[in-house]
Amino acid sequence: MVLRHLRLVAVNIDGVLLNDTFSPVIHRFLTRRGMAYTAEIERNVLSQSRMRAAVATGVEGTPEEVVKAYFLEREEYLREHPVHVMDGAGELLERLRATGVPLVCYGGLDRSHFDRHLAEYAGYFDEPQYVCTDRFRPGVREIAENVFGLSCDQVLFIDDVARVAEVARSLGAAFIGHPTSFEHSFQDQLMREAGVRHLVRSLDGIDERMLSAIDAEAAEGLVWQQSADLTPARA
Repeated sequence: MVLRHLRLVAVNIDGVLLNDTFSPVIHRFLTRRGMAYTAEIERNVLSQSRMRAAVATGVEGTPEEVVKAYFLEREEYLREHPVHVMDGAGELLERLRATGVPLVCYGGLDRSHFDRHLAEYAGYFDEPQYVCTDRFRPGVREIAENVFGLSCDQVLFIDDVARVAEVARSLGAAFIGHPTSFEHSFQDQLMREAGVRHLVRSLDGIDERMLSAIDAEAAEGLVWQQSADLTPARA
């Protein structure tokens, strides 16, 4: 299968290729401090820069202090729940490479996170292989225009966070949502509210049929259009 309109596929690292270790940690970080975990909190924290996310939590302390405390909480969580490659990640990358367009990975942590956990899959990605988006979250425009010199409508983003979907929609970029299975997460709900039409529960759902359909929709500017003929697709 060859894509005709899309010129890049950008895949988020945590929550798509690797298991979601952010939602559970943020939930624990807040509830251990007697704070409520709400859709609004989740929306304002995920896919934000570290400093902005720290302020959004409402936790007492300077942003630097909150970030430090959060990463200590994360270290504790990872001792019990290590980072691992998601089921079907390798097969997904095979399918994406078969489309004939460049492939890049992105996320909010630095390059060492990619090198540590996805080294065996690095060959699937085109240079620069991984883009750290902490300084320009969520990074839709920056990845498309600044890194690859493309218009946003030529890029497909695969992500687990609704805020990325909202920005993708505002810029006309194609999007596939892979919301976390974490029981306290609101991402499925928030993606529906954002108008995401292509939602998958497993990476196997991102198949040739879906990719071909999105490519055709992108060419016609219909990726985000809702109508009787364009109903939400799930896999």
